[in-house]
Amino acid sequence: MDKYYKWKVLLIIAVIAFSIWRVYPPQEKIHLGLDLQGGMQILLRVELDKIPADAREDATNRVVEIIRNRIDEFGVREPVITKQAKDLVVVQLPGITDRERAKEIVGKTAHLEFKLVSDDVKLISQAEAAMAHAAGTVAPPPIPTVQPEPETEPKAEAETPPQTETPAAEVVVATMPEGYEYKTISDRGRTESLLLKKEPVLTGDHLVNASVGFDQYGQPIVQLSFDTEGAKIFDRVTFENIGKRLAIVLDGKVDTAPVIRDRIPNGQAQISGNFSSQEASDIALVLRAGALPAPVVIEEERTVGPTLGRDSVTKGIKSGLWGALFVFTFMPVYYLLGGLIADIALLLYIIATFGALAAFKASLTLPGIAGFILSIGMAVDANILIFERIREELQTGKTPRAAISAGYHKAFSAIFDSNLTTLITSVILFIFGTGPVKGFAVTLSIGIIASMFSAIVITRAIFDFLTSKNPNLNFKMLQLLKKPKFAFLKNRFWAYGFSVFTLAIGVGSFFLRGQENYGVEFTGGTLVQIRYAKVVSSEEVRSALEKVGLGKAQIQRFGMESENEFVVKVSGRDTQKVEEASKALSGEGGYEIVRVDSIGPAVSRDLTKKALWAVFWSSLGILVYLAWRFEWKFALAAVVALLHDTLFAFGVYSLAGREINLPTVAAILTIMGYSVNDTIVTFDRVRDNLKIFRKMPFRELVELSINETLSRTILTSLTVLFATSAIFFFGGGAINDFAFILLIGFCVGIYSTIFVASALIVDLKAH
Repeated sequence: MDKYYKWKVLLIIAVIAFSIWRVYPPQEKIHLGLDLQGGMQILLRVELDKIPADAREDATNRVVEIIRNRIDEFGVREPVITKQAKDLVVVQLPGITDRERAKEIVGKTAHLEFKLVSDDVKLISQAEAAMAHAAGTVAPPPIPTVQPEPETEPKAEAETPPQTETPAAEVVVATMPEGYEYKTISDRGRTESLLLKKEPVLTGDHLVNASVGFDQYGQPIVQLSFDTEGAKIFDRVTFENIGKRLAIVLDGKVDTAPVIRDRIPNGQAQISGNFSSQEASDIALVLRAGALPAPVVIEEERTVGPTLGRDSVTKGIKSGLWGALFVFTFMPVYYLLGGLIADIALLLYIIATFGALAAFKASLTLPGIAGFILSIGMAVDANILIFERIREELQTGKTPRAAISAGYHKAFSAIFDSNLTTLITSVILFIFGTGPVKGFAVTLSIGIIASMFSAIVITRAIFDFLTSKNPNLNFKMLQLLKKPKFAFLKNRFWAYGFSVFTLAIGVGSFFLRGQENYGVEFTGGTLVQIRYAKVVSSEEVRSALEKVGLGKAQIQRFGMESENEFVVKVSGRDTQKVEEASKALSGEGGYEIVRVDSIGPAVSRDLTKKALWAVFWSSLGILVYLAWRFEWKFALAAVVALLHDTLFAFGVYSLAGREINLPTVAAILTIMGYSVNDTIVTFDRVRDNLKIFRKMPFRELVELSINETLSRTILTSLTVLFATSAIFFFGGGAINDFAFILLIGFCVGIYSTIFVASALIVDLKAH
């Protein structure tokens, strides 16, 4: 028995107990991402260049706090408001369905000013002339200073060269009165232009409360209360300007400009306008929370409707059950007692994984569920490696206890190296990912660590217990291949040719499609997924969009069998126009906006850059690690193989007419991790055999290693492919592209381990 057996048992009990404590009750401890419960995510950019340089230092932090105060009053359950970079703020609002209202509350600066309205006729006329000149229209002259010419001399006036008066006229009409600004107000259907003093007499800095009230006509108003200093200022201003108008300006827009009838000493004021009760309530809300220290711009919006969220949960659970069912059935059928032990370890692995998710307060997303299902398939890889090694040791005549000990010892290096390289890609994905992709990276990373713990610690502890009770434990198992001797590398140059040919077709298709390859994350624009209550055709949808000016929109059905669900992509941010078209097509309530992804050009450029860096750093990290653990020729062959798999997967993906989005990048990095995982297992066996068969020709030694690990390659690939197939067939359209590219990548990964990585190392070693 392992001398650390008791400590391992105590560690297992502690980990499982902690996990159960952290995860129970699951409905309270496991937080669902927005794609599973519905809601919206907004990425705000704080315009730091519009405030003084000395105020930039904590402006973004203050934006975070003010928005958090607003959202708390808005009543959103478990919002997430975080600073992402120097000038970026991420706002996640679970359960929100009114997108426009949420954006208004989050994005409104709420800068409140009180400004006096000028009644100087001469200044007003000069301002009107300046505005007309700026607009390119003929303006009335300023206040006349001389009488017009007599009517008896019209001809002389016409003969006067117009250019002699133009310079003086231009100087007058092009100049706005210094210290003033021209504003337009629309109040109860009446539009009026006002000349305001630029310098406010009072600002919202002195505001202590804002609430909703009603005027004498029953119209909603916003009632304001100022602090002591603000009340004094308001008292003085109203006393000194009785009979004049005082404009109330919110975010640069004049909401109302009442006449001061009397002195107001109590520090009370009101904003009136053509508000609805909800609009008045929202204005009061943002004013109470305080003004943002700098303007903000919405760079990205992602919205998931509650229906899609419920569908995703249902389909995610269904795909998970199918994937887990296969793995849990396969292991005891093939490996008998060992498989049953592996299943027990897998159950504990699942508990530990969810416990870790709860402990880190990670949100479970739809790609996260996919990552979890995938990690179950990959978790058995370590068990398969161990069991196949134990089989080999038993065949040498060792006792079960000795074979188990040797099997774990010899499999450890391959398990450690392969899982660590996959973990490298997961960490890179977490660093460069965003939203659901981050969730996938977290789940996959936790799954990798938990799977190593379950395979190396839990199963070993169970085996030690059983062999302590029965040293001659019957460790039988089925065997797929008995000492295969395939000459895989004999005709490897044909494989090189096949790879070059297929890569050329795929890459050619990728370049021919150009921008069509990319989703809105990488091109910018808006994607709207719409579900209609009735069956509609693509032509009807296109016609409706053309009528609102979106004739260039891209339209495609969502899902292969859907007759009433479409994805519409537009270059700008015309979500409202898409809704107008849908309303015209099916009427009020005849459609549902299932999902909205709106990405600004700056964000799309940033996401593209991050995706490229993620692939680069993952490749470099794997290259450096393998060069350290093996040698540079092995590392180079492995990296060439994973780049081969990446290009192959992209090519087939492009040929299938699918779009690259953020989950696709996550899938590609997962493929890279899996590809190198498979390659490392073979290379690890090559390394071991180099110590044993010192005089064997290198090509024969590599082929021997491939054949010795062939059963493991086939069995692991089957479990992973079946788990991924469950995601593809049962996970729903929202994650179908993600599962599709994984399937392609995993299939080509098996090929590249043998015919690219192993073949290359033979040719590299020959020189």
